[in-house]
Amino acid sequence: MTVEQETQYGFGEPDEWAFAQGYELVAGVDEVGRGAMAGPLVAAAVIISPDTVPTMAADSKTLSVEQRNEACEEIRQSSIAWAIGVVEPDMIDRLNVWGATCLAMRRALEGLRVRPDFTLIDGLEPRGIQVPYRCFIGGDACSPRIGAASILAKVMRDRMMERLALIYRGYGLECNRGYMTLEHRKAVRRLGPSPIHRRRFRLVAEMRGNHLPFDPKEMAGLTESGAGQ
Repeated sequence: MTVEQETQYGFGEPDEWAFAQGYELVAGVDEVGRGAMAGPLVAAAVIISPDTVPTMAADSKTLSVEQRNEACEEIRQSSIAWAIGVVEPDMIDRLNVWGATCLAMRRALEGLRVRPDFTLIDGLEPRGIQVPYRCFIGGDACSPRIGAASILAKVMRDRMMERLALIYRGYGLECNRGYMTLEHRKAVRRLGPSPIHRRRFRLVAEMRGNHLPFDPKEMAGLTESGAGQ
């Protein structure tokens, strides 16, 4: 499998290349949450038919919250199938971020109700993917299907963090989404780390002490998958 640089392709060209090879069920895969100090790492996989392109399927970072939410619903309704894969903080600590990224992508692909013929993946080549694929650095900016996966992953993880903020109050998780903002660091120093803070971060490791490990059951019910209606 090859890894392509983002500057080699215009928007939509990776998808058109896949269709030109004869593939019909082409999935896009992307992840979010690798750099967060707290919370899960989430990947999404989405299969969209060749003749359907969501109007706002683009890099999730370029869209407002309202646009992402609207695009997420459009993608969920218009897709052939979609799924997300979640890796909890304790598993991220055990595997390291790259291992957790690969696991989340595998879980997302395995969660699809329809098996894709081919997969377009954002970033470097992951381990353990069982379907044919091609990787694109900056793929969410040049592939509508990777862009759609980027939106799904971002919206779903944001919603998870909003729910977790109700359990672990005082960290501002509903605003910082678990990323290491100044206010988030101050909260960790003031309150100590919660069970969903990642121990690989030095600040968390220094302050964690004998805090109980993260319970994966707390994430139960937060994962979703589906097919277009």
